[in-house]
Amino acid sequence: MNTTPLASHESATPAASDGEGPSPMAATPAFSPLYQQIKALILQSLQSGEWKPSAAIPSENVLAARYKVSQGTVRKAVDELAAENLLVRRQGKGTFVATHAERTVQYRFLKLLPDNGDPKSEGPAQRRIVDCKRIRATADVARALSMRAGDPVLQVRRILLFAGTPTILEDLWLPGTPFKGLTAERLAAYGGPMYALFETEFGVHMARAEEKIRAVLPDAEQCELLQVKPNTPLLSVERIAYTYNDVPMEMRRGLYLTDTHYYRNALN
Repeated sequence: MNTTPLASHESATPAASDGEGPSPMAATPAFSPLYQQIKALILQSLQSGEWKPSAAIPSENVLAARYKVSQGTVRKAVDELAAENLLVRRQGKGTFVATHAERTVQYRFLKLLPDNGDPKSEGPAQRRIVDCKRIRATADVARALSMRAGDPVLQVRRILLFAGTPTILEDLWLPGTPFKGLTAERLAAYGGPMYALFETEFGVHMARAEEKIRAVLPDAEQCELLQVKPNTPLLSVERIAYTYNDVPMEMRRGLYLTDTHYYRNALN
């Protein structure tokens, strides 16, 4: 547990090195606001698993005493983490680590909606696992996951069906070590969202993602899996998903059929 006192000034600068190596604060940018340092320490605790998804974190008073800062500084750090959907405030109950297993947030990363705008109208997506195998990372996958080319990765291909119609074809690449033991059988047997499975069984919480979107035409194999014609326009969505502290944990390429659905995103 990190209880090292932090500078009590509004902005803190890195400590000088003693010549034996970098100081503990050497990686902190100059003039980093104190609440940002507290936020980084909380993220370290989340990443290390000190506070598990869905568990309550200590109160602001306890965290303030732990880090030797004011309660207001802790509150500002927690507010920012809550705004980023990493923590969840519950009135009268406390603050909890966000989880993909909660019904209200479990589809936060799925942005495809039916034309009527009501996802409940067609029920949850049905999943069909096409393939799940361990391979060596290609150069582009290794670059996306901050690995070396040739390192072991898990490649998953699956189809999401809405109201029985194949609608999304996805290829995923996951680092081999954190997801050791993940098989097609485990993916098929799990009833909840894939990110909830990653969280509960492998200790990997997907905190945020970046996406690239473009229009494409399918190849022959993709046509067969999605049951569409070769000239059918598809929406290609390439995603890199990150766990705490911006560690990349998934590369995903999805093809979306949008004749009865649309892709919705909120911009802040």
